[in-house]
Amino acid sequence: MGDNLERTIPLSNPQISGNDIEVVVEVLKSGRLSIGKYTKMFEDSIANYVGAKYAIAVSSGTSALHLIIKSLGFGKGDLLIVPSFTFIASANVALYEGGSVEFVDIEPETLNMDIEHFEQVVEKNAGKYRSMFLMAVDVFGHPLDWDSVVNVCKKYDVKIIEDSCEALGSEYKGRKVGTFGLGGAFAFYPNKQITTGEGGIIVTDNDEIFKLSAAMRNQGRGEGQGWLSHDYIGYNYRIDEMSAALGWSQMKRIDTIIDKRNTVAKRYEELLKDTSIETPKVMDYVTKMSWFVYVVRLPKPADKSIRDKVMKYLEEKGVQCRNYFSPVHLQKPYRELGWSEGTLPVTEDISKRTIAIPFYTDLGKEDQEYVAENLRKAVEIFIK
Repeated sequence: MGDNLERTIPLSNPQISGNDIEVVVEVLKSGRLSIGKYTKMFEDSIANYVGAKYAIAVSSGTSALHLIIKSLGFGKGDLLIVPSFTFIASANVALYEGGSVEFVDIEPETLNMDIEHFEQVVEKNAGKYRSMFLMAVDVFGHPLDWDSVVNVCKKYDVKIIEDSCEALGSEYKGRKVGTFGLGGAFAFYPNKQITTGEGGIIVTDNDEIFKLSAAMRNQGRGEGQGWLSHDYIGYNYRIDEMSAALGWSQMKRIDTIIDKRNTVAKRYEELLKDTSIETPKVMDYVTKMSWFVYVVRLPKPADKSIRDKVMKYLEEKGVQCRNYFSPVHLQKPYRELGWSEGTLPVTEDISKRTIAIPFYTDLGKEDQEYVAENLRKAVEIFIK
């Protein structure tokens, strides 16, 4: 940080209300800190909100994705197709179960999966695997073009898992994301729309996913089984009762939270409209956008080294920022599987120019003006 730091604006900041604190304290005083009433209440609130038959609360979004993929029998001999421009857990869950991973490039407008490239990847791998699965990511809260995705998957019998961990509340043509696949996942880390501290949830209409995920999150205990009776190989993927209570309390104001985050996003768009900085684009098929982060792109000829200088400048001014995302296929575990530069050109180009700037529900106008002013200055200094 610089010596003359005017202020510090965090990258994210959870909105915690007095009611949130009261309900968590209530749980602490009750002595029932796991598998209590609030876990079920939280699950019901999510299921009702997105329009799913079932919801299974778990310890993280990663746990949710893992349980979905395992419930569907994914394993050795199966292929998971996934965008590289995502959080690494979207791909890692395939390796947990001994399956294979194939990455797909992104479209430059939304940063979501390029559906034409997806179909090419599916065609290339048709007949090589027992089954093909798609890990469909609604990146940064922006829904995929779901009609196009579903058409390709039906054509080639590709099973869909929806990673909506960043997109709670977003809608595609009036339908909530998380509900387009056999199972969907949301996550509640402190920078998400709502938070449980750590936590995630599975939503599904599939009876088998519900039965197996509910059992496997709790050490493989089947419904009605005793304390030390186990029907499946399971995990300790339970959510604790304090986290569930916090999530339930936050869900009571989810629409207000989403509206406030939309206001923050629109304000950034206005503040940056007369610059060379590329702001996020929301497509016409999105009937509701639930913003997770606000990721801008530096103009070309910016590259990673220039992006890093811009970020350093912002940090010195007290503006927290991060690069979002680093391509998964270029992370060490996937390089060791044979992936390298040059395979996904759009992902590789855009990832070198992206910066997530401060974004959260209660971010004020003056702080946003300060962020935008310093971002503009940094671009003027480092990008000629």
